[in-house]
Amino acid sequence: LPALIGKKRDGQRLEEAEIQSFVSGITEGTAQQGQIGAMLMAIRLRGMDMCETLALTRAMAASGRALAWPQAWRGRLVDKHSTGGVGDKVSLVLAPALAACGCKVPMISGRGLGHTGGTLDKLEAIPGFRVNLSPEEMRDALERVGCCIVGQSEELCPADRVLYALRDVTATVDSLPLITASILSKKAAERLSALVLDVKYGRAALCPTRDSARRLARSLVWVSSQLGFRGSAVLTPMSQPLGRRLGHSLEVLEALEALHGGGPSDLRHLVTMLGGLLLWQCGLAEAAEQGQQLLKGVLDNGSALATFEAMLGVQGVPPKTAKLLCTGTPAQRWQVLGQASIQEELNAPGGGKGWVRGTTPTSTRWVQQIEALPLAQVLHRLGAGRERAGDRINHRVGAELLVTAGQRLQEGEAWLRVHHDGGLDEEGRKALQAALCLAPEPPSSPPEFVTETILPTGD
Repeated sequence: LPALIGKKRDGQRLEEAEIQSFVSGITEGTAQQGQIGAMLMAIRLRGMDMCETLALTRAMAASGRALAWPQAWRGRLVDKHSTGGVGDKVSLVLAPALAACGCKVPMISGRGLGHTGGTLDKLEAIPGFRVNLSPEEMRDALERVGCCIVGQSEELCPADRVLYALRDVTATVDSLPLITASILSKKAAERLSALVLDVKYGRAALCPTRDSARRLARSLVWVSSQLGFRGSAVLTPMSQPLGRRLGHSLEVLEALEALHGGGPSDLRHLVTMLGGLLLWQCGLAEAAEQGQQLLKGVLDNGSALATFEAMLGVQGVPPKTAKLLCTGTPAQRWQVLGQASIQEELNAPGGGKGWVRGTTPTSTRWVQQIEALPLAQVLHRLGAGRERAGDRINHRVGAELLVTAGQRLQEGEAWLRVHHDGGLDEEGRKALQAALCLAPEPPSSPPEFVTETILPTGD
């Protein structure tokens, strides 16, 4: 293994057998954590070509069991993956909505990486929710409900489970080949028919620019085709948070609003856009636009919500808890999830960024955008994220945006509500205030939700 690390460190290409040897060392326990971390950094700095990336993906997928499904489900097995964003709770809404449309959704998700929240962490804010299901339990969940959202078990892609945790603490989260292999090894083990990928870009995303997001999306779509399933990708900007609630418990509440047919427009748009592509790719809709209408229908008629409640039940949530969460009052939902001890509101500042000195206190300005990265970083420090693999997180920490881009805001008016259990100091408040971008005029154009779609060759 030291020779392989040195080879990649020096920028040389690894052969498929060498990559398999590295992955075997991870799963067999012969590779030390320091060696694995060194290889991750070498890959991050030197990169991998497409054939190396494909070989790494295949080796990681082969490190554990592959899931087996009934022949009758063939063509309807679908999944979605996001590269990680601030406030991204799409999976919580999309998985049950797709199941309500007739798909089978064996969604294998991850925990938070860096400043971004993880789907599993959000679901674990719900008392009793089990993210670790055996392959047999996953099959039972799909048989009874149509979807499940689980983590990487010891049986499924064990090599990726090790690498995923170490990437978070070795500053190698943003490596294109490591991202591709991590995402698609799990999807290969799922034996999917179709996959849609939400590749985010911007200051708060893994990909800093649209060009880098495009490169990752093309890598994901090409490797998917080589693995035998139809992959498509959409590029979405991540300069502002998705939705209006950030933090694990708060994002569960916002996902429930969307499952009730409401919720923020950007969240609903992305759910139906991604779902429409999948329904088209697996043949349940004649076009992506028709698929979007089907998704809107199950969100509005309650069938997606009923499927989500059933999914909670098969994944360990007591029936009474699931019922209160899905059909209870807002107060009952807070009772189920718990609430931070402090809800602190921040007001739009006087003077400085976006304000003209000498104006009266009643002056107003327009919200240009609310930057996602400072919000996520402060919430991370307050306990919503991890510094080391295995750290406990505080599901109650979060924030609510009280305004959105394009809205008028008066000096001194509350624009953010922070939920925390202490620890928000003046430095943190200043960082949060810096996220609010104001100007004397309204934004020149509305924010874009999806900027590009990348399909397999020939589609």
